[in-house]
Formats: sequence, structure tokens, C-alpha cells
Amino acid sequence: MLTRAQLERYRADGFLVLPRFVEPDACAALRERAGEIVAAFAPHRDEAPVFDTTEQGHARDDYFLTSGDKVRCFLEAEGEDGSWAVNKIGHALHDLDPVFEGFSYNARLAEVAGDLGYRDPRLLQSMYILKEARVGGEVTAHCDHTFLWTEPPTVSAFWFAIDPATVENGCLWALPGGHRLPVRSRFRRAGTGTTMEVYDPEPYPTDGMVPLEADVGTLVLLPGLLPHPSGANRSERP
Repeated sequence: MLTRAQLERYRADGFLVLPRFVEPDACAALRERAGEIVAAFAPHRDEAPVFDTTEQGHARDDYFLTSGDKVRCFLEAEGEDGSWAVNKIGHALHDLDPVFEGFSYNARLAEVAGDLGYRDPRLLQSMYILKEARVGGEVTAHCDHTFLWTEPPTVSAFWFAIDPATVENGCLWALPGGHRLPVRSRFRRAGTGTTMEVYDPEPYPTDGMVPLEADVGTLVLLPGLLPHPSGANRSERP
């Protein structure tokens, strides 16, 4: 599935952008299903915490901590006019929702995982991030290994563009070669809550980060040690 040149680029940069990997119709099906999940959630929105990537306040909430085998919605910060929006849906869409399951468990993705060196891959977590027009929040630079820790590091992210992702509407950014930096922190369960073990308080460097703009159907591969943020969406497009 991946060429030798693509694998070399992935290992050098720490990410790989694969345009037109998924058909637009498949992305449209996910978008439609996500809309149905949000619509069903709307009457119960008072149950959900605000998703916060800066202070990780949501991570102390039982609604979040027990979502690993559920499909739950998490909110953006409330607008000045009292409006609300869903930040993301997670974290077991791939196992519990037939539309997302069909998208996630397929031979092409399994082949990509094999090309990356996986011999017994496990799908642990799925998220649908909405980044709604005008309200989609910033995600600060982080690496996924911090939150899905294994020794040695083995987590990778398969990120798909459901809508066109641009600098204006909050696309991913990445630091080429950043996967060779030491990990800064580790997220742990601690009793009934969580804690963040900080090994280095210095933020990940932003100089040299590049935007990973992506059209519909693009697959972006991200190893777990790669620092990557995404911008806020203040545009008119999701």
C-alpha cells in the first residue's frame, strides 16, 4: 500500500499525507452519521463536560473517564450568546457504531498498518472531531503517546479529513522530525481521577511547524511521538 519513498518520508518527517485515500461518499456517510449522533445527544447536553485541551479539566470527569467503551459527545466552550456546539464524539465509535465500524475495520487500513510495521495491530480509540464554523477550538501541541502510553511507544494515529481542512478553518500542524524529541509528559489514571506527569515543562517548539492542509478523503499518518496542534476555526466553514 505504501511505497518505499513514502515510508522513508514518514520516518524522516514523522508524518505522511495521503490525498484521496478515502472516497468522498465514505466521508459523507461519516458526516451524516455524526450529525445523527449529535442530534440524539442534544436533549442530554447538560450531562457532558466541556472538552479542554489546555487544562485537561474534562479528564477529571467520570463522563470522560468511562467513555472508552462508549459513544459520547463532548462540548466546546459555550459562546457569549449561550450557544453550544459539540467538540468531538468518542471513543468507541469503531466498535459500537456500524457506520464507523465499517469504515475503520477494512483491508486497506490493515495493509497500511502492516506497512508501518504492525504485526498485531489493535484499534483502541476513535474520535470524530467537529471543528464547527466560528466556534471550533484550538488544540495545543501534544503527542498521542502521552495519552496512550506503551513501552516501547507503539501508538499511531490515522487521521481523516471529512471536510477540507485548511489553515483558515483549523487544520493540523506538525513539526517535521519532531517525533525524535523526548516526550514531555504522561497522562495517568490516579484513583478516581487523573494526573499529568510532567517530565519537561517546556512547550513543544512551534518554529518550523508546517500546516497539513488536507482535502476531503485525505489520510494523515501520525506516529505517537509526533507533536501536533491544530488551530481554532473562526472561518465560515466546518
